[in-house]
Amino acid sequence: MTKGILGRKIGMTQVFAENGELIPVTVVEAAANVVLQKKTIETDGYESIQVGFEDKREKLSNKPEQGHVAKANTAPKRFVRELRGVNLGEYEVGQEVKVNIFAAGEIVDVTGISKGKGFQGAIKRHGQSRGPMAHGSRYHRRPGSMGPVAPNRVFKGKLLPGRMGGEQITVQNLEIVKVDVERNLLLIKGNVPGAKKAMLKIKSAVKA
Repeated sequence: MTKGILGRKIGMTQVFAENGELIPVTVVEAAANVVLQKKTIETDGYESIQVGFEDKREKLSNKPEQGHVAKANTAPKRFVRELRGVNLGEYEVGQEVKVNIFAAGEIVDVTGISKGKGFQGAIKRHGQSRGPMAHGSRYHRRPGSMGPVAPNRVFKGKLLPGRMGGEQITVQNLEIVKVDVERNLLLIKGNVPGAKKAMLKIKSAVKA
């Protein structure tokens, strides 16, 4: 069954393995998540648990939000997400989900919002090759041909300049190097989407 937790990206560092290998890791702070609701097939048509992460001030939450979290005897949460494919029997409303659900060596998928890069050209945005940079060439970093003459329009899906980043991205099959239960930290091998302080969803890998 799936396990999952919400956390904040702290940044990157590196740790030494037992054999002396240097491993680049992303540090994720996953303080206790609170189960706010259990969704069942009878009432909602599908099964999931709704978890909240990081308290926010009462003043910043509206009445329905306050009533919703009151059922779990907790404060209003800044981030609320659903985790599907979990074993509902293991969770109760108001229960805390902590980093100790994971262990070192487990494989996870990490979902986050990628860094926004603004308006970028086709080379940076789609990895296209540039033209020759010689003086006689008048084609350096442009998108290239817009397609054939015949339909007299640009086909949908043509890779062109535009806004880049700021999208939801999932990086799959990342290894958990270490779980620090005292400080609520997960050290995940490699990089994950998002800037520092970005919210992440960490779930057990679907392909592992």
